[in-house]
Amino acid sequence: MTPFREFLAKTADGRPLSRQEAADAFTVMTTGEATPSQIGAFLMALRVRGETVEEIAGAATSLRGRMRPVRAPEGAIDIVGTGGDASGSYNISTCAALIVAGVGVPVAKHGNRALSSRSGATDVLGALGVRTELSPAGVEHCLDAAGIGFMHAPNHHPALRHVAPTRVGSGLRGPADLKRMAAVGVTAFLVGESLARVPDVEPATKALLAQ
Repeated sequence: MTPFREFLAKTADGRPLSRQEAADAFTVMTTGEATPSQIGAFLMALRVRGETVEEIAGAATSLRGRMRPVRAPEGAIDIVGTGGDASGSYNISTCAALIVAGVGVPVAKHGNRALSSRSGATDVLGALGVRTELSPAGVEHCLDAAGIGFMHAPNHHPALRHVAPTRVGSGLRGPADLKRMAAVGVTAFLVGESLARVPDVEPATKALLAQ
């Protein structure tokens, strides 16, 4: 695998990474092989330039390889915001998820606590009295019983513990916020503008763009 310093140098120069390079870079970061300063510099370089579709897809490929999967029913959808956008908005995606589930569409939603917005999905659901930190089996039970299940990101992507302190401390967003932490069986997503072209490189995915 390419040394992380080379990925860092390439992004610092404003050059895009290939899908494989992005996957390798995120594998290094999420296995604890990159230092906090390297992670911070890498995320800053991506944020200044803007992530490419290939970089987002590469990050998703790396992270999906080490997630704790949830088995979702056929036709399930994930409704997710990009997170870390610094807009100060409220958690619109959670409201949308509850409405969609209410009309009979299974929703396997993932989310986290607020980073730059007023509230994250975990914050909103916790305030409503929902137990948010469930095991994969617990989420599957919710999907079967209620037609909606919530995946608190740290529970299902433990590898992100190596990146989280730097992200929280700096407030930087990266492809880690733009990926789909998809439950197994979820092939449809309602996403924001940042992810509009990801289905171009992941043809099995259906996506509806909300702007």
